[in-house]
Amino acid sequence: MLTLSKSRGISGVIKESPEDFVVKEITEKGMVLEPGRKYAPEELGETESADGKFTVMVLQKTRWDTSYALVTLAKRLSRGRKSIGYAGSKDRMSVSVQLASIFGTKPEQFSSFKIKDLSINGAWQSGNGVELGSNVGNAFEATIRKISNRNPKEAALNVLSELDGMMPNYFDRQRFGIRLNNASIGVKLMRGETKEAVMDLLTNTHGEENKEAIEARKRLAEEQDFKKAQEYFPGYLRVERTVINHLAEYDNYTNAVRALPRGIAIMFIHSVESLLFNMAVEKRIKRRDFDSIVSCGMNFYGFPDVSKAEPDGTYPLEALVGYKTDDRMISSYIGEAMEKIGISKEQFNIKGIPELSMAGSLRPILSPVTGIKCDAVSPKSLKISFSVPSGSYATVLLNEIMKNQDFDAKQILAASNE
Repeated sequence: MLTLSKSRGISGVIKESPEDFVVKEITEKGMVLEPGRKYAPEELGETESADGKFTVMVLQKTRWDTSYALVTLAKRLSRGRKSIGYAGSKDRMSVSVQLASIFGTKPEQFSSFKIKDLSINGAWQSGNGVELGSNVGNAFEATIRKISNRNPKEAALNVLSELDGMMPNYFDRQRFGIRLNNASIGVKLMRGETKEAVMDLLTNTHGEENKEAIEARKRLAEEQDFKKAQEYFPGYLRVERTVINHLAEYDNYTNAVRALPRGIAIMFIHSVESLLFNMAVEKRIKRRDFDSIVSCGMNFYGFPDVSKAEPDGTYPLEALVGYKTDDRMISSYIGEAMEKIGISKEQFNIKGIPELSMAGSLRPILSPVTGIKCDAVSPKSLKISFSVPSGSYATVLLNEIMKNQDFDAKQILAASNE
């Protein structure tokens, strides 16, 4: 996406190893969770409840997807996917620390677990589980390697000086999927083109790198035989196999989507919201126009508090469009993006699959970045430390520094045509 800063980038790569990307959750009480440290509930301002039905834990993981790690723990105790809770998903290619919870378990049940690259740095009984979005933000320690710039620290500091503690609040590429087609699937679902959406999920090969997966997707596109696809579709494509297994037994594409966990299926609609927002922010950066009819104040940590929307707040807001979005909140930038994609706000009310409908919300156009530190690790490596609010992406700041431009809205739109 278009960067806010104009200073020259340093290039380089991130996440060469999990240790190059450390994610430390900032809890709703403002505590930064450090890796390798054991915590008692009182240290975090948490209340232990002897008759509580949840185990709340400090979860540290390496090379684990957040939900998959928690589901793995839950299964050990015969608990299902719906029993888990966490504030936000952390990068798989990272060392991350966060609060999480599992309903219907006891802290002592976790004491004997030994799972590679997972550790529980404290656990206690609680009357409440951890809820999505409950964290204040995340603190990061990111190492950029293979830098081409001869004076990387100076160049990075120039970018950071130009940004002056703010960055574009883009949704980064992980919101749009490895193949960048999440939004394409979402648009088809919104239009009622459910079969087309499912086939996009199963057969689109845009950006696919695995040869086995490419061959499987192409074969299914040609044969459209779901029973046969059960035999050859790669096992690691769990989402696709869930849909294929349903279609092999029932000829109902709507219910095939419903066979997916809601958190996965709704991501397709979130991706449409996110694409519209990104397109609007990019146009705003081109025009250097960040004015909005509504803005928000700050929370106790100094980060945006969207619940405090007001005409003269600190952080201007843009709409994440939904079927209930007030027309006055749809800026000309969002309107242009909706017209380009060919959707209306009413289509976020998805009649065929109502549980995926989106009412709409607001998001800051720019995001604050705090606690920034820049240290040279070697002549071709830099460590950047900083914190951003919940829902903002560390990789957006890193792209401002590197200027790698690894994806943009045009690529996402192109993915829908393959």
